[in-house]
Amino acid sequence: MSSSIVLDNENGTVWYHDEGGGIVHHHIKKWVWGDALRALLEAGTKAMRDHGAKKWLSDDRLNGVLKPADEEWAKTVWFPKTLQAGWKHWAVVLPEKVVGQMNMKRFAEDYAKAGINASLFSDPEAAQTWLAKLF
Repeated sequence: MSSSIVLDNENGTVWYHDEGGGIVHHHIKKWVWGDALRALLEAGTKAMRDHGAKKWLSDDRLNGVLKPADEEWAKTVWFPKTLQAGWKHWAVVLPEKVVGQMNMKRFAEDYAKAGINASLFSDPEAAQTWLAKLF
């Protein structure tokens, strides 16, 4: 498997892995919100579009609950744009804090209703293995 770093800063890292048809993978390093969160997610969407990927691994173990403005932006701007880029499968490594878990579970349910094949994990390796097997 080869990987390339799409974005790396104090808030998170976004990679593109060419395994399993292509996986966009983000790892959040600390609670992130606002412009920093948006830059991270938009970098992933661009990588998805540029590489024709259909899979996204969200490693959100260190993230917290989204602020209302970020949640609204994710639903109305980022999600439609990422869906249009070809997104089909989503592996979510849940945040460590329960309130963050509830937030991400709700997102997974909402996005599943829009056609995203979403699955929840506690381990990033299991999440990546699951995505790599999908075609």
